[in-house]
Amino acid sequence: MRLLGLRTGAELLRVSGVRPDTPLLAEYHTSYRVLAVLSDDKKNLIQNGPDLQDFISGDLTDKNTWSDYKGNLKRQKGERLRLPPWAKTEIPMGKNYNKLKNTLRSLNLHTVCEEARCPNIGECWGGGEYGTATATIMLMGDTCTRGCRFCSVKTAKKPPPLDPDEPYNTAKAIADWGLDYVVLTSVDRDDLPDGGAEHFARTVSLLKERNSKILIECLTPDFRGDKKAVETIVGSGLDVYAHNVETVPALQRQVRDPRANFQQSISILQHAKNVRPDIVTKTSIMLGLGETDEQVYDTMTALREAEVDCLTLGQYMQPTKRHLKVEEYVTPEKFKHWEKVGNELGFLYTASGPLVRSSYKAGEFFLKNLVEKRKSKAV
Repeated sequence: MRLLGLRTGAELLRVSGVRPDTPLLAEYHTSYRVLAVLSDDKKNLIQNGPDLQDFISGDLTDKNTWSDYKGNLKRQKGERLRLPPWAKTEIPMGKNYNKLKNTLRSLNLHTVCEEARCPNIGECWGGGEYGTATATIMLMGDTCTRGCRFCSVKTAKKPPPLDPDEPYNTAKAIADWGLDYVVLTSVDRDDLPDGGAEHFARTVSLLKERNSKILIECLTPDFRGDKKAVETIVGSGLDVYAHNVETVPALQRQVRDPRANFQQSISILQHAKNVRPDIVTKTSIMLGLGETDEQVYDTMTALREAEVDCLTLGQYMQPTKRHLKVEEYVTPEKFKHWEKVGNELGFLYTASGPLVRSSYKAGEFFLKNLVEKRKSKAV
C-alpha cells in the first residue's frame, strides 16, 4: 500500500503539536524550519514529512469491520473515495526490522518494501506468524526508465550507471540476515543492452554460493520481450520466476508504460517455463482500476493457459495525486471469490486480498514449502 498523498505544511505542524501562528516558529516555509525548542521527534516530522504510520491506525484482527462499513466503494465522476477499514491498520515491526534497515543503509541497498510503503513490512522482515523471514531487494538503483501511472518510483531516460558492487553487497547482506526467502526485483533499465539481466543473474549466483539453502524469487522486468535476457536469469539458479502483468489487457495502455503490454508480459512468463519446466512462475494483478469481473476472469484464464503457477491479487492504492485514481475499493468478499476462482482454474497458489502484494509473506511461505518438496523429490 502506497501513500495516499502528503499532508499540507499546516497539517504537519498541527500533528507536531505546533500552531502555524505560534511564536515558537522563527520561520515557516517549504523547508519547515523550526526553533531548537522543539523536540527531535517534532523537528524530524516537520523537516522530513510524515511516514506511513502517520496515515493509518486501527486493527485488522476484527474481521467483522466490513459489515458495518457503509461507505461507497466505487468512485463516481468527480468524487474521491473514502478509505475502507482494511486500509487503517498498524504495521507490526518484527525483531529483524532495525537490523535489516541499518544494513540496507550501510550498503546503499533499496527494498520495494520501503519504496512502496508496504503495509506487510514488519511481518515479512520479522518472520511473523509463518516463521519465514523474507525481504524484497530492489536491484539496479531507485530510478526507472519507464513511467507507469500506478507506480511512485522515480523515472529518468538515463538513470545512473549500475553499481558493480551491488550483486556482492546484496548477497553479503542477505546471507548475513539469515533470511529464508528473498525476492530480488528491480526497476526497468531499458537503457542497458540486456535490461540488467546479467546483473540479476550475478546477484543470484553469488547469493547461492553463500547460502545454497536460501530460496530466491526474481521479480523481473519484461526486458522488452528479450527472451535471451529471460534465459540468463532462469539459468542463474533461482527458484521462482515472477513478472507482473499488473492489470487486465483492456487497461494496459492506461495503467502501464507504453513499452509494456499484456502479451509481452505473458510471453516472458511462458518462456521461463519453456526453458525450465520445473521452475515456479508467478504474477500479480491489481484490482480497483476500473476492470470488470469478466475481464479479471479472462485474464486469470489466459495466465493459466500460459502455465503460470501462482497468482496474487491486491487492491490498487493511489501513491500521489499525480497517479491514477482508485476507481473502486474491492471488498474482502470479492477478493475471496477470486481466490476460489484461482484455485478452481488450477493455480498452485492464489493469494487474494486487499493488502496482498506481489511479494506477499503467506505466498512466500507456501512457495518455500512447494520448492523444497520439489527439490526433495528430485533427489
